[in-house]
Amino acid sequence: MHSARWPAAAPNTLGFATAPISRTLNNFALWGRVLVRKPRTRLPPVSRTAVTLSIVTVAATIDCMILFDTAASAWARGLPHWFDAAFEEITNFGLSGWFLFPFGFVLVLLAAVLSPALSRMTQGVLAALTVRFGFLFLAIGVPGLFVTIVKRLIGRARPYVDKPDDPFTYMPFVWRPEYASMPSGHATTAASAAIAIGAIWPRTRAVMWLYALIIMASRVIVLAHHPSDVLAGALVGAVGALGVRRWFAARRLGFAVAGGKVIALPVPSFKRIAQVARSAFTNCDRGRS
Repeated sequence: MHSARWPAAAPNTLGFATAPISRTLNNFALWGRVLVRKPRTRLPPVSRTAVTLSIVTVAATIDCMILFDTAASAWARGLPHWFDAAFEEITNFGLSGWFLFPFGFVLVLLAAVLSPALSRMTQGVLAALTVRFGFLFLAIGVPGLFVTIVKRLIGRARPYVDKPDDPFTYMPFVWRPEYASMPSGHATTAASAAIAIGAIWPRTRAVMWLYALIIMASRVIVLAHHPSDVLAGALVGAVGALGVRRWFAARRLGFAVAGGKVIALPVPSFKRIAQVARSAFTNCDRGRS
């Protein structure tokens, strides 16, 4: 089996029967072992450009806290009600569930379908899809989980807490939503989704970054976050997604190292995916009959 793919379940790997639930659990256990296996290739060092951009973003975050956060909140409070109401709806599309639920559903479906009874070609295509959707789920979910915890430990007040806004109001460790402003979870999700989806399908990058910028702006407009919160969240999301990509590349899972860079391995064509889907579900129907 090609090292860039996650394997399908081997018969009786964990002593489970071949029933769908057992096969699903068996596959997830096997995929977990593949994810934590030793790296198979040496990764290139992090580029100077990435390090420079990270430092610039940190500096911009600090500058925003001092110079722009209060002014941004005052500006947002003066916006027309209809404009604010529109962005109250738009900002909901920055919730991580819009990505994690469908990606998680696909992973469960793949785990239920993958079986040694399928042809090698079918197993290969489904396993390649598992790699991609597994990467997308982790690249968005890991930074999001990190921010969910850290923001409540930092305890920065959201812009609506103080009137006028005081961007230096903190209550660390209180674990209350009104004191969970930095970093922005929506900005983290938007940036990590733009990085992750763009890494798999490069043609979507422009659209995904436009989506990310709109979500980030919405958080300031609806007074849920300061600009510095958004910058911090975007940095965590980008670094987290790129870190997950490097983890996968080190194990040749969907990504590889070529010419000193991490590159994406080819994704199965939609025609091949449709062909394999028909084969896989036909096999499942025969198994139930």
